[in-house]
Parts: sequence; C-alpha cells; structure tokens
Amino acid sequence: MRVLTVNVVEKLIPGPKETGLTAIDKRPQAGRVQVGELGLAGDRVCDTKNHGGPDLAIYAYADEDANWWSAQLGREIPTGLFGENLRTEGLDITGALLGETWRIGAEVEVMVRAPRIPCITFQHRMQEPHWVKRFHQAGRPGAYLKVLRTGSIGAGDPVEVLSRPDHEVTIGLMFGQQEPAKMQRMLDSDVDLMDELRETAQRVAARA
Repeated sequence: MRVLTVNVVEKLIPGPKETGLTAIDKRPQAGRVQVGELGLAGDRVCDTKNHGGPDLAIYAYADEDANWWSAQLGREIPTGLFGENLRTEGLDITGALLGETWRIGAEVEVMVRAPRIPCITFQHRMQEPHWVKRFHQAGRPGAYLKVLRTGSIGAGDPVEVLSRPDHEVTIGLMFGQQEPAKMQRMLDSDVDLMDELRETAQRVAARA
C-alpha cells in the first residue's frame, strides 16, 4: 500500500458556485509536501462552508477506483482530476472503516473521517451527464482524512493501517447502504465520529 502522487491546487479555476472560483484542479507535486492540521502546504479551499477544516483536511482516492472509472467513461482519469490530494495504490479506501488510522510515510498519521459527497463543482469539473447520480450509484467515493500527526509526505511513501475500530461501517457503507444495525453498533463503539455523521447514524439506527 503506497501513495502514488501527492496533489495540491495548480490554480483556481472558474466554478459553478457563488464563490466564483474552485480549487478542485489538483496536480502532482515533486518532492515532499508538508502536512499540517488543515491539509497540505500549498493547497487551497474556496468553498469553506462545505469543504476544508480539520475533519476534511485531505482527500484520498484509490488508483484502482480511478482505473474503474476510466473503463466506465472511456477516458483517462489522471491523478488530481477528482480533486484528490492523494492517489493511492493497494489501499481499499471504500472498505476503510470510519475512525481507522493510517501512517503515511515515516511521520504523518491520519484518521478516516468521511466519504466524499459529490457536488455541483464536481459535476462541472467532469462534464459527464448525470455525474453526481452516477458517482453515488458507483459507490467509490474516496475518503476524507483528519491529520493526527503532522510531518511530510511524498510520492512512493508506504501507507500502513495502524488501527481499526470495533464496528462495521465502512466508507462505502456510509456513502451508500446505511444499515440500521451496523449504524447502531458503530454508535455503541467508542469511535470518534464527525457530528454530521453521528447525527446521520442516529437517524438510520432509529429506523430499526
């Protein structure tokens, strides 16, 4: 399991939201990149209402899922096209549990926090019909990461899973089929959850 590329914003480009610009255009960086509590050095967030902050500091996407999309769409999915900060190899991001922790390289430690929710900026970026719906249906959202330990990362760095919490709610399950029993077991565990996801889990668990 390793990082293929580390990506930060190349330049701000016009977007569909009221902010006018978007930082979705990420490109690979040569050398090592410093990682702080709010993400990668040199990166930007335009829509601070819906993006960024400690819980959404880094967005990771698996190369295996990008290759799947490439076959589905009949086009290349170069690293950074989805706005991801990390393109990974050999790491099952969809199967990662909410609250599991990883070490990236020798220093940086992160926690899996939430699946990526597609928005109109992503639709605008891709220029694919019904993109938001298709992205939802595919169930390959990638994951947002919270930085627990700062440091530097670079292409080729190994990724090690340090711990997995005692529940069954994966990034894929939280993004798609939200089963009440599994949500309740997650709530009963001692996993650290974002407030928004905890509220969602409570609503789903109440259906049982």
